[in-house]
Amino acid sequence: MTTSVLPRVAITLGDPAGIGPELVAKLLADPRTTESAEIVLISDERELADAGTDAGTPIEYSLEAKPGVPRLHDNGAARPGTFERRKATEAGGTWAMSNLRVALDLAGAGEVDAILFAPLNKSSLHLAGMRELDELRWFETILGAEAYTCELNVLPSLWTARVTSHVSVAEVAAGITRENVLGAAKLLDTVLRESGIEAPRLGVCALNPHAGENGRFGRHEIEVISPAVEELRAGGIDAAGPFPSDTIFLRREEFDGILTMYHDQGQIAMKLIGFDGGVTMAGGLRVPICTPAHGTAFDLVGKRSANTGSIRNAFNLATRIGTRRRAAQA
Repeated sequence: MTTSVLPRVAITLGDPAGIGPELVAKLLADPRTTESAEIVLISDERELADAGTDAGTPIEYSLEAKPGVPRLHDNGAARPGTFERRKATEAGGTWAMSNLRVALDLAGAGEVDAILFAPLNKSSLHLAGMRELDELRWFETILGAEAYTCELNVLPSLWTARVTSHVSVAEVAAGITRENVLGAAKLLDTVLRESGIEAPRLGVCALNPHAGENGRFGRHEIEVISPAVEELRAGGIDAAGPFPSDTIFLRREEFDGILTMYHDQGQIAMKLIGFDGGVTMAGGLRVPICTPAHGTAFDLVGKRSANTGSIRNAFNLATRIGTRRRAAQA
């Protein structure tokens, strides 16, 4: 059994049709990666070799635990020979899910402290049989999550959480309940504290234009969101709002985290502010799970031009929270 104080991070290479393998190879080529965590690669030797070819830099790994060298944990799955690149396929989705399933099993057994996965393709996942709307809901199913969960988006200076996520815009209003606003805000506050911010400042978005214009454009602000903000403040959370969503990001320096009501309300702003560095985190699970906030970028496959800013930030966040959770458990 290892006595290292470094966090143990499981890494999967994402959808094999996209830029994930190249990103992971480039990440592992940076000495800072192996200096800051014990890396467990969930893959097989063929995929690691292909990833090294994609990136133009081979992946160094060991089949046994070895200080400073990533350890390969073979996923045990049968591969289809080669994967079709630059295209969503059932084979690619099946492979990506098999790797993630092993990582989740290791986390459930307490053998890793955090998970980092390279970009996935939702079409591939659904072709492979994933019934949930997205990977977060699939993670919930596999891990048997009982607490409130939601997707968090992270830039170096700002976090966002959202009350509703991958649902039709027509279904958003029904999902804006007092319980959901409270759950998402409390989770955002908790994870910000785990990331090292001692007293997070939260800004809360309105749902309707002009924050509802005193009920003229809707009553969610009056009947749901404002009472939830008051309850958060009474419980010791520094929350303010609701603020109109078309101006709150102009005031982002006032907040450590912003709670949005639906997907694009926050995602458009975050990607305009820092697309190349954004991170997505599955919040509320027993293990921190992080990934770059961008997709599989089929158009960049084979060009060796994929930007590693987001995967580097995702790795750093996974190690930071994994370290704190491991220390808390110890």
